[in-house]
Amino acid sequence: MEQVPHLAMFCQENRPSIPHAFSKYLLPIIVRYLADQNNQVRKTSQAALLVLLEQELIERTDVESKVCPVLIDLTSPDSNDDVKTEAVAIMCKMASMVGRDITERLILPRFCEMCCDCRMFHVRKVCAANFGDICSVVGQDATEKMLLPRFFQLCSDNVWGVRKACAECFMAVSCTTSQELRRTKLSALFINLISDPSRWVRQAAFQSLGPFISTFANPSNSGQYFKEEECKSSKDDQQSENDESRTAKEVLAEDASSVEEEDDVPLIDKLCTDSDVNFTVKLESSLEDVAGESSKDSSQQVDFLSCCTLPLQSTADSSKPEQISNESNAHEVLELASPESPVTEQELYNSFHFWRTPIPEIDIDLELKRTQAESRSTESSQTVQKASSPGSPNITMATRKELEEMIENLEPHIDDPDVKAQVDVLTAALKASKLGTQEDPKSSHLNREILYRNDRIETGKINCKIACEDSGPLISDSVECMQSTLRYIHDDSDLSTSGSFSPEDEKKSKVQDVVPQALLDQYLSMTDPSRAQTVDTEIAKHCAYSIPGVALTLGRQNWHCLRDTYETLAADMQWKVRRTLAFSIHELASILGDSLTAADLLPIFNGFLKDLDEVRIGVLKHLYDFLKLLPPDKRREYLYQLQEFLVTDNCRNWRFRAELAEQLIFLLELYSARDIYDYLLPIALNLCGDKVSSVRWISYKLVSEMVKKLYLAPTQTLVLDLMNKLVEQFCRSSKWSGRQTFVFICQALIEDDCLPMDQFALHLMPHLLHLASDRVPNVRVLLAKTLKQTLLEKEYFLTSANSHQEAVEQTIMALQMDYDSDVKYFASIHPASTKLADDAVSTASSTY
Repeated sequence: MEQVPHLAMFCQENRPSIPHAFSKYLLPIIVRYLADQNNQVRKTSQAALLVLLEQELIERTDVESKVCPVLIDLTSPDSNDDVKTEAVAIMCKMASMVGRDITERLILPRFCEMCCDCRMFHVRKVCAANFGDICSVVGQDATEKMLLPRFFQLCSDNVWGVRKACAECFMAVSCTTSQELRRTKLSALFINLISDPSRWVRQAAFQSLGPFISTFANPSNSGQYFKEEECKSSKDDQQSENDESRTAKEVLAEDASSVEEEDDVPLIDKLCTDSDVNFTVKLESSLEDVAGESSKDSSQQVDFLSCCTLPLQSTADSSKPEQISNESNAHEVLELASPESPVTEQELYNSFHFWRTPIPEIDIDLELKRTQAESRSTESSQTVQKASSPGSPNITMATRKELEEMIENLEPHIDDPDVKAQVDVLTAALKASKLGTQEDPKSSHLNREILYRNDRIETGKINCKIACEDSGPLISDSVECMQSTLRYIHDDSDLSTSGSFSPEDEKKSKVQDVVPQALLDQYLSMTDPSRAQTVDTEIAKHCAYSIPGVALTLGRQNWHCLRDTYETLAADMQWKVRRTLAFSIHELASILGDSLTAADLLPIFNGFLKDLDEVRIGVLKHLYDFLKLLPPDKRREYLYQLQEFLVTDNCRNWRFRAELAEQLIFLLELYSARDIYDYLLPIALNLCGDKVSSVRWISYKLVSEMVKKLYLAPTQTLVLDLMNKLVEQFCRSSKWSGRQTFVFICQALIEDDCLPMDQFALHLMPHLLHLASDRVPNVRVLLAKTLKQTLLEKEYFLTSANSHQEAVEQTIMALQMDYDSDVKYFASIHPASTKLADDAVSTASSTY
């Protein structure tokens, strides 16, 4: 069997003489030995069959008539267990080689049967492991109709090894299904695997979670297209943001239109811009109108209440700083909202109101501001109470009594859930009214307003008399609530940085609609330390590996969902996790764009620059790819830090320095000639003297590219200074290795045409020819090779007779009479000689 593939190749090469030899004699042998009793014979025949299929040496007719029938027979119920398992594996592996037609007609039906093999879990495990390959061959229709039901069964198999194999191939299966099926069916199935009782299944599922999420990627939603090396968001992203903005504004417009039916709306709007004195007077005059309209139905009262907090945008620009309530009340908007109240559409889009117009940030003494606001609030509320009911200064006492009576009347019917909810609301209102004398008046009124709103939304059965009698404080405090909310919106950046979000808001900030939220939540939980203990110690590394794909899938508009997770991974204690991020940070930067990169990735990038060498190498390998995405001013800041790459934890880590030299070649196009001369040239000259030859070879190329770049600069001063430095530092070096380095650099300059030959002959060649009298033979050998094989091949020295050409010829004649045999050889032999090429390689290696 080991000889059969070689015989098959012989038959193929001599096909005209023996056209049917392989099909008639060799293929039957291979097929027969697939069922041999000896395990090694079977394995060899299986390997031979796959090799011949891969080389396309078996005709399709032979596959259909001779190979597939035998494999199907070997997978019959009465077949040997080991043979059956191996036959299923062969069928799965050959599916991609024989194509979709044969797979659907001959292999797919038996494969579906094997997925349900009740007796042999090894067979089901092989089917599960190769499920993705079969799906990719047969396509979407056959996958959804025939394979997915079997896949669901395998994912719930009672053997954990089968479920683990399903988790490992989940991405491949997902790629061949529709987006709808992926979202509705496969995501729920994957959640089951993530919460599997077996740790090994959970481990495989979490490893596949990131790749599975990436199958939800849609270019029109992720908003990525590349144009002129810039990563920009597509129109679809802008359109989706406009849709969200328009939806939020429509909600406000609808509420405002319903409110405008009330006569108080212009008054409320005006109250937000008037001074404190006028504020009290106008409220006093308005209370009678409000009391007169208290007999309206509950829906109108709900609309009236909504006017106090909804028209935020109309008053945002006109509100004066002294009218904005203190920061603590902004927190109360979050804390006091009843969890039983239904979430309005406005709140769904209240992700810090991305439709708002930004206002300038003003530094304010918060303590002083809070004290002033409390004093003004107390005076204002007292004045309103006096003005609203001169004859009855203690309105809260009457309100409290009414609340107590209503609670007593409703207690006999407490078993009714609606009645119980109403009693709970009234009890809370009663408690708030009792605490009103001790609390900040704004806080109690805000409490009352929210409770009123919750009660009207849930039950709609609040007594109109209470609303009428308490309408005075309600108006004033609703305005204060609006101001507090306004301050909360304007100070969203400060709140976010100070960590004053409630857990609900943090959770809401991670909500998106690109992938099922349950999948994203599980992915974000991969950084939880408990996962490392219960699932996999390297789960954070798998999370880091997948994060660019997940970020691309979600799109830059949903980066806020991943920001905290990325920062957690960047600070992980395991250097392997940080190394993984360092190798992919340039990809993430191209996905997020300039602004997000500067805000969120640059600090992490700076941290990686100071990390272990194992982490720094990831940043260094893609240094150009990352820096080219930064604006020029930010990019220039890293010129000062490039020198730090010369320092490594282990001086033997020469590959680190070699990578630095390669990256500096790319970085030349990002910086000006002056920056190259001031910052990059010292590093290049340092690397030219490295102890390791591979580093020096790349550095010669780097210096030659620098000369080319500086020569193309507007002024020639820098390139002349550079050439003078090369002469001083290397050509006149006291070490022979330095002088040899000068010859290597000149050789690179000539080969890459970095300088016009007349400029080279004028500035560098006299110093180069001077080395013909060097006392070290290795320097003279390299000089002879450079002159004979490189310099004299240039047209400048072949066609024009000048003083430079005469000097070169005289130097070569002197080298031909050198006392060292190697110098004589390379100065005398013709460059086109074949032997010279071999000797040149050996001599070049010997000079290190």
